[in-house]
Amino acid sequence: MSSGPAAPALYEATVRHARAEPVRNVFAYRGYYWLVDLDDLPVLPRVLRPLARFRVADHCGDPRGTLRGNVDAFAADHGIDLTGGRVVMLAHARVLGHVFNPITVYWCRAADGTAACVIAEVHNTYRQRHRYLLRTDEGGRAEVPKEFYVSPFNAVDGTYRLSLPEPGRRLDLAVSLHREGRPPFTASLHGRRRPATAGSLLRLALRHPMTPLLGALRIRWQGVRLLARGLRMQPRPPGRAGPAADRIDRHTTAPEPRTPQNAEDRR
Repeated sequence: MSSGPAAPALYEATVRHARAEPVRNVFAYRGYYWLVDLDDLPVLPRVLRPLARFRVADHCGDPRGTLRGNVDAFAADHGIDLTGGRVVMLAHARVLGHVFNPITVYWCRAADGTAACVIAEVHNTYRQRHRYLLRTDEGGRAEVPKEFYVSPFNAVDGTYRLSLPEPGRRLDLAVSLHREGRPPFTASLHGRRRPATAGSLLRLALRHPMTPLLGALRIRWQGVRLLARGLRMQPRPPGRAGPAADRIDRHTTAPEPRTPQNAEDRR
């Protein structure tokens, strides 16, 4: 895991999903992501703030806490001390009150700058979230058993093979689910770094309007198509899907409630 560039940054990227069996289905779409330092979240001009907000409640952990504090607590539960280290997060920001992050990635460093761990946070369309703590190799690769119900067309079994190198000039992430030596599903995210300036954000927001909301709608549309092609849904496990799962009270693409709490986002 390289030291990576200074955050914040924007990445214009292509998401690609490929299902190999029992029904082949491939789709891709473009959008943009933020890479932010959890200790130094970007402060945008007031007029641009509706295009990028980072809320604690949109991610795992205590919604009354901070993004950084929740990551530190999760790492500490796994015996990792991030005190004094740097944590950067790749995610969609909340855009015009909407957000949906199928995957959020945190690259975590110890106080001496060495790689401590990578955390992959997965959201499904059933208002649940789950975090995987990964100890990646020098290339950002790791394997972890699947513990969380994500797609209604995939059971909770198999092993994920992940390639999550910290972004630099390029963003190149990949996840594949393996069962009996075969990958029935793969996903990738590839893109190029853009400066996190007001001009760049405006251009990306115009080129890819409402990226989080449209991404969620595209995923649902693909689910409808798979049902129409006869693919059977897998039963959803009752209750929480794993030890790190986190259920929320509303769908993450719902509009942001207008409460005093949201006047200033916690970090």
